[in-house]
Amino acid sequence: MVPRLLGPAARLRLTSITRRPACVRYLNVDHPAQGIPPPLQGVKVLDLTRVLAGPTATMLLADLGADVIKVEEVSRGDDTRSWYPPAAPLVDSAPEEAAHLPPESAYFLAVNRNKRSITVNFKQPEGLAIVHKLVKQADVLVENFVSGKLAEMGLGWEECRQLNPRLVYASITGYGQTGPFRKAAGYDVIVEAEAGLMHITGEPDGPPCKVGVAATDVATGLYAHGAIMAGLLSREKTGQGVWIDCNLFESQLAGLANIASNYLIAGQEGSRHGTAHPSIVPYQVFPCKDGFIMIGAGNDKQFKLFAERILDRPDLPADPKFSTNKSRVANRQELVDLITETLQKEGRDHWIEKLTGLGVPFGPINNIHQTFAHPQVAARQMVTEVEHPRSGKIKLVSPAVTYNGKRMPVRRPPPYLSQHTTEVLTELGYSGQQIAELKEKKII
Repeated sequence: MVPRLLGPAARLRLTSITRRPACVRYLNVDHPAQGIPPPLQGVKVLDLTRVLAGPTATMLLADLGADVIKVEEVSRGDDTRSWYPPAAPLVDSAPEEAAHLPPESAYFLAVNRNKRSITVNFKQPEGLAIVHKLVKQADVLVENFVSGKLAEMGLGWEECRQLNPRLVYASITGYGQTGPFRKAAGYDVIVEAEAGLMHITGEPDGPPCKVGVAATDVATGLYAHGAIMAGLLSREKTGQGVWIDCNLFESQLAGLANIASNYLIAGQEGSRHGTAHPSIVPYQVFPCKDGFIMIGAGNDKQFKLFAERILDRPDLPADPKFSTNKSRVANRQELVDLITETLQKEGRDHWIEKLTGLGVPFGPINNIHQTFAHPQVAARQMVTEVEHPRSGKIKLVSPAVTYNGKRMPVRRPPPYLSQHTTEVLTELGYSGQQIAELKEKKII
């Protein structure tokens, strides 16, 4: 059934898609749906991270087949386990050993699929010994403690390299391992402010604004994931491990992209433009009679089509004030006012229908409900349902990349706290009695 919430024009677009052959057959006309073998199968990752940047990186490694062992604080675990509501509901069949735990927060579930969870107090010698054993077996260690903190606890790069010279050791911090801010804690929203992103986000006449998600954390996780893959490739060539220094501040600086280049090349200071583009007009959100729509006429051909077919103003492309992008930027407000006046005469679905197939980039401003009802989400199977031992069936966003048309599977649901402690310690050679004693001492 075509969702009514999308509106008639959007439903028209959805109907045309759903008439195509089934998703898998359509996606793989040229490439059989065989995927690839998990490229990181057999790679062991020791995950000492929490919250978002580090867990994002380790989740991506887990998606590729790595055995990711997430080491958490004994009583509370990852900070995000307590960041609820919202949380997944608990089922009657949930394991009794986890009955004392709070519900599984939606935040934690978002970035911890395909991992195993153990709890270890490595501030104590017996706990540190457990982690040292894991280090000896690991291919990768990922941590996001303040610079120097793990070294004080016997788990810094130098200590771990002595235990395992082939270890790829990735440190994710706020500002890096050197420099005057190396000891400062890293928070996405602070780095958004300090590294330029917040200054260029928001309406021109409004205050600076943060991005709607922790984009700097996510970007840093992506950078760390790529760096770890590079570290593993380097190890294959040299036989030696590597220390990766990845941080929020530099990731955000790199993420300024053309805004950074504008300043470095031309001395041009960044500024807030709302949804508009500083170098392209029209390229922004416009209000309609009953909603909003994003228009991106990025070149003269697209602007000509837009002016003639949407604005009913064939004279505009010939007008010296609007004939080139440079002139449109110079006369931005006049053109924006003209477009706004026209689009506000009709509803959003009217303009969607007129723009569909025209060759001018556009998109409705969807809320999250509408986003997950989008026909492309269904066609590309971008939501995966998995069975969680405490919450039953839960929905997760699928891994974002396909290989020969097939996604890497979600092999494990996000773990509940300490779910795999006994399993992992048994693999390390601990006996049942030793594990029981460690639990009694609250080491695990």
